[in-house]
Amino acid sequence: MLTEQELIHYSRHIILPEIDEAGQRRLKDASVLIVGMGGLGSPVAMYLAAAGIGHLLIADHDIVEQSNLQRQIAHNLPSVGNSKVLSAKTTLEQLNPWIKVTTITQKFIADSHNELIAKVDLVVDCSDNYTTRFALNKSCIAYGKPLVSGTAMRFNGQVAVFNQDAHSACYHCLYQSDNFNTESCDDQGILAPVVGVIGSLQATEVLKIILKIGQTLDSRLLIYDGLKAQFSDLKLVKDPACKVCGQ
Repeated sequence: MLTEQELIHYSRHIILPEIDEAGQRRLKDASVLIVGMGGLGSPVAMYLAAAGIGHLLIADHDIVEQSNLQRQIAHNLPSVGNSKVLSAKTTLEQLNPWIKVTTITQKFIADSHNELIAKVDLVVDCSDNYTTRFALNKSCIAYGKPLVSGTAMRFNGQVAVFNQDAHSACYHCLYQSDNFNTESCDDQGILAPVVGVIGSLQATEVLKIILKIGQTLDSRLLIYDGLKAQFSDLKLVKDPACKVCGQ
C-alpha cells in the first residue's frame, strides 16, 4: 500500500488514468537493475527514483572524476574520488526516501551477475563498453528479462528495447560481438544534455514496460541527432540465426 506521504509525492502520476494508484503500486513493487552510473545512468536512476520504483540496484565499479561532472548529474564536487554508486545512492535517497537503493561495485563481466539479473524485473544498460553490453544481453536472454539500452556520444544518441518477448530482437541481432569500434566519450566528447535526453527516454521506456502502457521501443532503434534536433526510428528484426537468441 501507499502511505499518505507517498500519495502526495506521486499525485501527478496518480491523476494519469493510465497509471492511477494501482499503477503506482506496481512501480513500488518493481525492481530495476541499472548498470553504469555515469552520464546515462544518472538521469535514468534519478527519474526512476523520483517516479517511485521500489527497489533500484545500481552498479558501477568506477569512482567519480571531476571531468564526469559536466554531464553525470547524480554526482557533485564533494563526490570526486568516491565510489559512483555510493555518491548516486545519496542523491537518490534524497530524491525519494520511500525507495530501496542497493549498490554494486563489482565490474560486470560475462555471467558474473546472473543471480542479480534473475531477481529483477528488467535491466537498464547505461554502460560505456561493448563487452558489458553483450554480457548483459546474454544474461537477460537467459533469464527472460527486458533490456533497455542507451548510448550517447558527441551530439548523438540511441535508445532501444531488446528481449521484451520471445519475438523481440536482441542486442546481438543488431551488433555482432566481433564487429564494433572502441570509440568513447573520453576521446570523442559528448554534449552534456544529450545524455539527459537519452537517459530520460530510457527511464520512460522502463516505466512503460512495468506499467504495461503505450507502445515501447521493443525491437526498434530510436536515433537522436542533437545538432539537427531530429529523431529517426528503425525497425529491428530478430535474427533467426543469432548465436545468442536464435533458435
